[in-house]
Amino acid sequence: MAPPKRKQYPPSDAPQKLPRRVTNRFLRRAWLGISAALLIACGVIGFISTLGAALLLHATASSITTYQVLDTNRPIYAESPVGSAAAISPLSAVFTAEVQYWGPLIMAWGAQYQIDPNLIATLIQIESCGDPTVSSPSGAQGLFQVMPFHFEDGEDMLEVQTNARRGMNYLSGGLDRSDGHAGLALAGYNGGHGVINRGWAAWADETRRYYYWGSRIYSEAVSGMAASPTLEEWLSAGGSVLCARANQSQQQLEAQKQQQAQSIALAAQ
Repeated sequence: MAPPKRKQYPPSDAPQKLPRRVTNRFLRRAWLGISAALLIACGVIGFISTLGAALLLHATASSITTYQVLDTNRPIYAESPVGSAAAISPLSAVFTAEVQYWGPLIMAWGAQYQIDPNLIATLIQIESCGDPTVSSPSGAQGLFQVMPFHFEDGEDMLEVQTNARRGMNYLSGGLDRSDGHAGLALAGYNGGHGVINRGWAAWADETRRYYYWGSRIYSEAVSGMAASPTLEEWLSAGGSVLCARANQSQQQLEAQKQQQAQSIALAAQ
């Protein structure tokens, strides 16, 4: 039987390499009548079965055999950004003001879709920088830059909640296909879910750049850093133009809110 096909991850020396957070837990059981005890590596989150981690055998003075997991090819994100615990993660301060503008909704979407709010914010950051009115030359629409074919007939593609629902459904699908690997889910959001199993070498340049920006910004956000060097790099590379437009759109939204509030107040008199 041919060995199972392995997922291909970006090369370990690629510029998107980040500090790794790996939790290895070992369960030790001693068996009566046996002079050696087996230590079983377990609880490793992510794709440990596909990463070729090495198991080295060590003999100690007490004749206990210990298996040590050496992470030789760990992906950047092995911790799943989904589930009830991830959904209530605090929103990092590294994101721009235009993304923070949507903070309450980002937290609500995180709880609703069981996705880390910082991953949602990362998506908004590099897709629209918080502009709910933007449309791309390829036809992607709104806050999450969702392609038109993801919407049902009659749906307002720029309406924020509708746009979020379609975007979150697609992101959730990518997380499912990548076993919760945030970097691969982001790549799938940009290049289609098919890229998740195709491997870095087969990705388009745009998807590679998207992985670079998104996975690094997300990692820096969840690390507790006060600022994201990668986000600053993204802004300098042209993201600041997108954010300037987002700021203008949000000012218009605030003006509309004030007008609506005044109209309601006048009607109540």
